[in-house]
Amino acid sequence: MIDQGTAGVVAASAAPAGPVAAPVPAAVTLAGVTRRFGAVHAADGVDLEIYDGEFFSLLGPSGSGKTTCLRLIAGFERPDEGRVLLHGLDVTDRPPHQRDVNTVFQDYALFPHMSVLDNIAYGLMVKRVPKPQRRQRAAEALALVRLEGYGDRRPNQLSGGQRQRVALARALVNRPRVLLLDEPLGALDLKLREQMQRELKTIQQQVGITFVFVTHDQQEALTMSDRIAVFDKGRVVQVAPPADLYEHPVNAFVAGFVGTSNLLLPAVAKAVLGRDGTFTVRPEKIRMHDLDDADAAPAVVGPADCTADGTVADVAYLGSETRYVVALDAGAELVVTQQNPRHDVDRGARRPRPSGAFGVGSPVRAGAPRRDLNVGGETDAIRNGRFLP
Repeated sequence: MIDQGTAGVVAASAAPAGPVAAPVPAAVTLAGVTRRFGAVHAADGVDLEIYDGEFFSLLGPSGSGKTTCLRLIAGFERPDEGRVLLHGLDVTDRPPHQRDVNTVFQDYALFPHMSVLDNIAYGLMVKRVPKPQRRQRAAEALALVRLEGYGDRRPNQLSGGQRQRVALARALVNRPRVLLLDEPLGALDLKLREQMQRELKTIQQQVGITFVFVTHDQQEALTMSDRIAVFDKGRVVQVAPPADLYEHPVNAFVAGFVGTSNLLLPAVAKAVLGRDGTFTVRPEKIRMHDLDDADAAPAVVGPADCTADGTVADVAYLGSETRYVVALDAGAELVVTQQNPRHDVDRGARRPRPSGAFGVGSPVRAGAPRRDLNVGGETDAIRNGRFLP
């Protein structure tokens, strides 16, 4: 790619000082939390603040420390170092039942011999809430998760998605200030998972309590969250709203884990961009035109773009989009995705390709706006093969 007013201050200081509102403590605070299992640091000096009423996701690969942090918040684990606070109250040494939180697990753990209504009301029974009141609250929780009329059924008479809703209602019926969700949608099929993502977010907005959601699914976190904390090797790498996280990753790990990202290592960046360093660019930010079609150049690749020439090495038709792998003349590969407009597809081909799309062997020029190239990278993560190219 070719890298183509003093008076106001005085007046303010002279104004009489009014009462200053006390800062509202975060719903959840992890302050320098470390949890070790032998030589493994499952959580390594984690500092995190989760706001009241927020849908907050802990995102990371397996073994990154996200579930350990959830268990520390719940009280199932105790930190070796650091403190856990709920709404400003230090609960580090408190057992789970003395914390105003509830947890929804991937394994719903419903009592098979109890009705749906009794499953939901069980926690209230343990707290010795009078029977008429607990049945009323259980029925309200059922209505919240859209399962009115299912109270007399047994769990084995429900679908997976319905059982997940019962588990959610059972957690909500106790009216916790913080609800912890440990990959609760992991056992659902794709369509049902997408439906439950929307419903979970709607329920969270209705009840207005803090949701802390653990997932390794990047799309799930981006879809549901107000903010996301990305974990790697027991540490928080970046905390940001979904759009900021995707568009402005702080390093190569975040760029590669949250979505797909192309990485240009220093040697290639020098040859392609004329600049030192490691750069990332998202596949959908790149546009291409056929070098054999000079008329297409101005329309697809602008004069302010960074560009690179190469050859299409692979094409994958994915329905809504087509994914290309472009072997650059500079010696690296780029993954490029382009939306498929409405046009004919070669229906008889073994690997169908929309008309007008690029074929394997096509000489192309790839271009992306300079503002869409992110600077930075961690070469040890790149060498581990986590990212593209």
